[in-house]
Amino acid sequence: MSALARLTHISTQTLTLLLERQRLEALGQAPPPSTTSQITRNLGQLRAGVLEMEQAGSAGDAARVLREQYERMRAMLGPDGESIESLKPLAPPSPPPKVEQEPVLPTRVYEPYRDDDEEPEVDVNAVLGQQQQHMAEQDTQLEQLGHSIRRQRDISIQIGDELDVHSGLLEQLDADVDGTERRMSGAQRRLDRVAEGARRNGSTIAIAGLIFVLLVLIIVFKT
Repeated sequence: MSALARLTHISTQTLTLLLERQRLEALGQAPPPSTTSQITRNLGQLRAGVLEMEQAGSAGDAARVLREQYERMRAMLGPDGESIESLKPLAPPSPPPKVEQEPVLPTRVYEPYRDDDEEPEVDVNAVLGQQQQHMAEQDTQLEQLGHSIRRQRDISIQIGDELDVHSGLLEQLDADVDGTERRMSGAQRRLDRVAEGARRNGSTIAIAGLIFVLLVLIIVFKT
């Protein structure tokens, strides 16, 4: 695998991990430490690879795109990205020194021997196109994630309103139950007083009833 393809793979993997990390943070969940460690390692490898490409003189547009992605992903990491070193901006190329050109003698051009198993050259434009396509897809995923989060927030607000309504109904029901319990307690106390009075005056009432029956019998027998 060429250096450019390897760095492209690392960049794509890192951006995927960052999107997953942002999704967890949006849901109020703490991302696992292993994810942050992997992102930090990937950014370190990406930074070293970009600097190596630039020092080798094979930078071009690919290195510029990788630079932009590195800084963008470093910013997406938030406070954890402050400890990661930033890529310094490229210095403008210095003009080549002027040298006296010697007369060029006609030389015979020999074509270098190429082995059939030689690794094919990487199409930089194709790689850049893939990178831009990945970035567009990831932007779309971010928009969908934001829409989903907003929808969940609206649903949460609606659920909260319904809970408030149910809470008010429950409070009113509790008040009605308390009033019913107070009325039942008053009726029970009145029944207790009546029963207590009946127990206390029961013998007197029985004696009066017997006397009344005896008087009736005496009157009946005398007549």
